[in-house]
Amino acid sequence: MLAPWRGSLRLRLLVATLLALLLALLLSGVLLSGLFREHVMRQFAQALTVQLDQVTTRLAFGSDGRPRIEPQSLSDPRWLRPYSGLYWQIDRVDGAVQHGVLRSRSLWDAVLTPPGDALADGEVHEHELPGPAGATLLLVERTVSASDSPAGAWRLMVAADLAGTRDAVATFNGVLAASLGVLALLLAAAALALGAVGLAPLRALQRALMAVQEGRTPRLQGPVPAEVQALVDDFNRVLDRHSEGVARARTQAGNLAHAIKTPLSVLAQAAEAAHTSAAEAAALPVLVGEQVALARRQVDAHLARARAAATLGLPGSRTAVGPALAGLVRVMDRVHAGRGLDIRSEGIAPALHFAGEQQDLQEMAGNLIDNACKWARHGVRIEARACGAPGASRLQIVVDDDGPGIAAERREAVMARGARLDESVPGSGLGLAIVQELAALYGGQLRLDAAPAGGLRSVLDLPGG
Repeated sequence: MLAPWRGSLRLRLLVATLLALLLALLLSGVLLSGLFREHVMRQFAQALTVQLDQVTTRLAFGSDGRPRIEPQSLSDPRWLRPYSGLYWQIDRVDGAVQHGVLRSRSLWDAVLTPPGDALADGEVHEHELPGPAGATLLLVERTVSASDSPAGAWRLMVAADLAGTRDAVATFNGVLAASLGVLALLLAAAALALGAVGLAPLRALQRALMAVQEGRTPRLQGPVPAEVQALVDDFNRVLDRHSEGVARARTQAGNLAHAIKTPLSVLAQAAEAAHTSAAEAAALPVLVGEQVALARRQVDAHLARARAAATLGLPGSRTAVGPALAGLVRVMDRVHAGRGLDIRSEGIAPALHFAGEQQDLQEMAGNLIDNACKWARHGVRIEARACGAPGASRLQIVVDDDGPGIAAERREAVMARGARLDESVPGSGLGLAIVQELAALYGGQLRLDAAPAGGLRSVLDLPGG
């Protein structure tokens, strides 16, 4: 039963809006009803107070000290009609209380019995109490003192039937409930229309997504509300990155196929020649080994780029630079042990990190160190340091050798894929190209300069961790 509620934004908005409207209308109805009843009761009490003032001004005392009021002196004819709903009464309150010492003809044989609360002279109190014929009355009363009356203090009261007032309140409440009901229906219709209009851009966004899914457009297009513009922009960035990844994968697949095509062609030609020539057959194993090694290097290079592209930007990718370079130095010492090279990595801070995978750091730095060892005469120096502004730290790995170096005008050319300056030195010409491509994937770069010892300096700039 909760699935529609969870799955429909329109239903959520509609239900939330209707609940808020119903609560607001309910509170408004209670408030308006209370205010109207209070206003009517206040007006009713004020009218009774005016009647009480009239009775008070008509009050007189005879020679025996008893109060009297001439009925003809009161203007409202309801005073004279029995059980008319409007009554007055005078009680003696000095000493023993006597109810109904004097009362209007409208009370007939009934007597009003108000609560026995104390009244200051001239103070007016209001009470609701039962009256004749089962009616409920609103009574206002005051106490007056007469110096010429032996009793001294008298309580004057005027009461009226509340039936008419309550009928008016009930009628108002009925009209109010009907009006609020109609208003609720109109507001519900407005909420439905508002939901349809407000969510219309989302339907346009859905159509744009379908266009992307069907391949008719590469990105989300069309105007969208400002509230979802950021979402659309983020989604378009994801689509752009996906497109870049697909294009990169296609390019790498094409490059790999092109790189392996040459060794395969050489092997095919050698295999055909081996059938006709004994010399070619004898040289075939060596040729096969060379071409397979070349193909393996090409595959390894492309796999390294693919791995770096796949892991680029993943959270938590962080590699300590010092241990990685120390491991590479130990490997190079063994690989080039016959040449007696002095290979050192000095002054690398323990806190220095690379924002990427350890394998990629080893691939890049290993190629640079191995290249330096191939050309060095006596030794290779490796440094690593942090640079850049706080919050955007960069890492620089510097590899110096004391070899012959490379002329400034030829440094750019040697980083091209397969470029080699000296065929006498073993290699495939892929090392610097691989380093440059991996560094570019991480937003870094490789730069070649002259080393202080006269050889080549390789400066690898990478993001710091």
